Amino acid sequence: MLAMLLGGAAFVYGLRSLEWHMTFHPVRMDHTVRRPPAGASDVWFTTADGVRLHGWFFENQANPQSATIIFFHGNTGNIADVGWLGERFYERGFNVLLFDYRGYGASDGDTENETGLYADGDAAVGFVVNEKGVPFDRIVLYGQSLGTTVVADVASRRQVGAVIIESGLSSASSIAGHALPWLPQQLHFVARNRFESAQKLARVNAPVLISHGDPDPVLPTNEARLLFAAANEPKRLLIVPGTGHNVLGSGGDPYLIEILNFIHEAMARS
Repeated sequence: MLAMLLGGAAFVYGLRSLEWHMTFHPVRMDHTVRRPPAGASDVWFTTADGVRLHGWFFENQANPQSATIIFFHGNTGNIADVGWLGERFYERGFNVLLFDYRGYGASDGDTENETGLYADGDAAVGFVVNEKGVPFDRIVLYGQSLGTTVVADVASRRQVGAVIIESGLSSASSIAGHALPWLPQQLHFVARNRFESAQKLARVNAPVLISHGDPDPVLPTNEARLLFAAANEPKRLLIVPGTGHNVLGSGGDPYLIEILNFIHEAMARS
C-alpha cells in the first residue's frame, strides 16, 4: 500500500512538473533592452497579492480618449519581444499597455499557476483604469496564446470594450489531449491549471474577435472554432492561412487592418 501511495505521489509530481515546463517559459529582461520603445514609458503596478509588475505604456497625447489596448503575451519571452507591436498600435492612435506577468521580464515574483496570471491581468486593468483614467468600455483586451487565457478570465468578470483572442486554447484538457495523447482523459484533473477559456467566453458580453493561423504547430486551429462556438454575439472568427502560431507577426498589414477595423467597430458600439 505504501509503495502504491508513493508511486501515485511521484506520478502526480512528475505530471505537474511536466505541465509547468510545457506551460511557462519565463525569460528575464536583459538590462540592455530595458529602455522602453519610442513613445512608451516605464510603468509599475502591484497585484492584489503584492507582486510588483513592470510594463511599458504608450500614451496618445493627441487623443487621450482613444481606446487603450492591453496586450497579454504568450508563455515565453517578455515585453522586449513585443515592443514593435506596441509601436504599431500607438502609431495608429491607440494607447497601449505591454506588461510582463510575474516571473517574466523585470516583474517580480515567480510564475506558478493560472491563479497568479489572472491576478496579474486584474492588476493591468486596474492600472489603466485607476492610474490612467481609462473607462472600462474603452479597454481592448488582446491576448496571444497563453495570454488568451488571461483575457478570457478577466473579460468574464469585467465589462470591457472589446476582446481579441489570437492563437488561443479552449481548455487545458483539450490541449492535453492533443499534446499528451497517452494520458487518459480521466487523469486530466491531476493538472494544476484548467484554463477553461471556452466556458469563460460564454460569460463575456463584449465584442469578440477570435483569430488563428492555419496550420498552427503549437495549438491546433480547431481550438479557435471551439472558442468561437462558446462566445456570444457579436463575434467574429478569422482563420489566417500560412501564419502559424504568430498571426500578427506573420500576417502583416492585411491582418493588422482586420484587427484595427474590429476595434473601431467595437468602440463605435460603446
